[in-house]
Amino acid sequence: MGKIGVALVAAVFISACGKGETGEGKGAFDLVLKNGWIVDGSGNPRYRGDVAIRGDRIAAVGFLNGATARETLDVRGLVVAPGFIDMMGQSEINALIDNRVFSKITQGVTTEVTGEGGSVAPLTEQLVRDDSDAMKKWHYREDWRDLDGYFTQLAKQRSALNIATFVGATQVRLAVVGKENRQPTGAELAHMAAIVDTLMEQGALGLWTALEYAPASYSKTEEIIALAKAARRHGGIYASHMRNEGIRIDDALDEVFRIAREADIPAEISHLKVSGRQSWGRMPRVLARIDSARAAGLDITADQYPYTRAATALDASIPTWAESGGWDSLLARLHDPATRARLRDEMLHPRGPESFYYEAGGGDGVLITGTFQDSLRSLQGKTVGAIAADRHRDAVETLFDIVLAEGGHRTDAVYAVMDEPDVQAALKTWWVAVNTDFGGVAPDGPFGTQSAHPRAYGTFARILGHYSRDLKLFPLEFAVHKMTALAAQRVGLSDRGLLKAGMAADITVFDPATVTDKATFEQPHQPSVGFAYVFVNGQKVLDHGKLTAARPGRGLRGPGYVPPERRGKR
Repeated sequence: MGKIGVALVAAVFISACGKGETGEGKGAFDLVLKNGWIVDGSGNPRYRGDVAIRGDRIAAVGFLNGATARETLDVRGLVVAPGFIDMMGQSEINALIDNRVFSKITQGVTTEVTGEGGSVAPLTEQLVRDDSDAMKKWHYREDWRDLDGYFTQLAKQRSALNIATFVGATQVRLAVVGKENRQPTGAELAHMAAIVDTLMEQGALGLWTALEYAPASYSKTEEIIALAKAARRHGGIYASHMRNEGIRIDDALDEVFRIAREADIPAEISHLKVSGRQSWGRMPRVLARIDSARAAGLDITADQYPYTRAATALDASIPTWAESGGWDSLLARLHDPATRARLRDEMLHPRGPESFYYEAGGGDGVLITGTFQDSLRSLQGKTVGAIAADRHRDAVETLFDIVLAEGGHRTDAVYAVMDEPDVQAALKTWWVAVNTDFGGVAPDGPFGTQSAHPRAYGTFARILGHYSRDLKLFPLEFAVHKMTALAAQRVGLSDRGLLKAGMAADITVFDPATVTDKATFEQPHQPSVGFAYVFVNGQKVLDHGKLTAARPGRGLRGPGYVPPERRGKR
């Protein structure tokens, strides 16, 4: 190699190591993390090195010997990774109520993706009225109507973590069609697609359906395809809580594949699972079907949480046809003896869509974790079966009684529906990212009076500790990739997910030997341990398990975002 070639290689090496940015020229760094094990999110093997931050960006990664900074932290023996991305959180309102988002930050999450079915926008006057009791209880205000307005509100409230959102197809349907079990007219569908177009330009990541719940369950596939095409026009993807996750999961997969194919859109299967005892053991076949679809040219991926129990509303046990017309209609049906008897029969002997109650094995598999009415708080932490036994009453009838007692408000419940080998099979799959499927909570805040699913606090730590370190299902680098670059790439957050110069300075530092989830179903409000530091947009939000006063989180916008001054000019 000639002198010019040697000089060129040397220059590239120095730049890659960041030695040209050590305070000589561009000025000192704001922070240097020294001597850590760098796991950069790419899936490549860890290596020992340093990471420098300037402002809200990563300035350099590599061997930064002699670098000067306002603050230097020696992280010898610790892993330095990109901030974790929760591919399915529920903190869009929680962050306005308690901006610490404690349970997420304490497990290394720096960005949450939300918008499953319901989303922060669009909002109508009627939908805001429907939320009035919740706003009174939790002391927040829905002062926005679109995504621009929500992000403005989020900036005012300040959040510890970043939030990015999809357009919820349920939300769009509620805004245009309402709660009735009917199909949209041609004009209504055009209006719905126009709403998706608008919110995509305001920064939504794509379209998200929750097809197992009313009123989304009333949507036909053609409606979803039309909305997915609108999202795709702006570079968005399609995410779905599928129509069925149990004995009819093949039909649900077929629908996802059809939407991906006909809308020509990438698809993400949310909280991938095989639900119900009759379906246990089918995860390898489900994964094989998705692999086959990928091989045939469809862009299909998924995400999951690492637990065998699911969490959703108690009323999700009731067949969705009973919710046509909204809560008042459901309560009226539960008051009618004949309709109540029909609902009970369908829950015990499902003939259509899966029954959460049936899949959980009955009342003993359904745990109450949160009630809206304070008078019902004594039910938290008990199964429906145990409550029924205390009341000397049938378990299904007891479930109906609880729904009625809540007076039109959701009761949170956990359902024992999954099998551990199925969970592990999905975890070992390289195209499956990570989610908590739970909003940010804290033991001492307004949500401390509610119970929770342990995934709210422990998801990411459980994968790093229990599954990677202890069970050795996969290397640490593989786990971190699933939590960072895989997720960022999937939803189009192009400046997150990697430790690389120029990327956003979202960074999680943890001890691979001690990182552990502590939350249990019996005591869910327990933060994970082993996390030394968490940085969001260059600011330290966690210092050895303690939250700082910094609230640097932002609303993150998707690839279709158009600044307000440019909208309508393209």
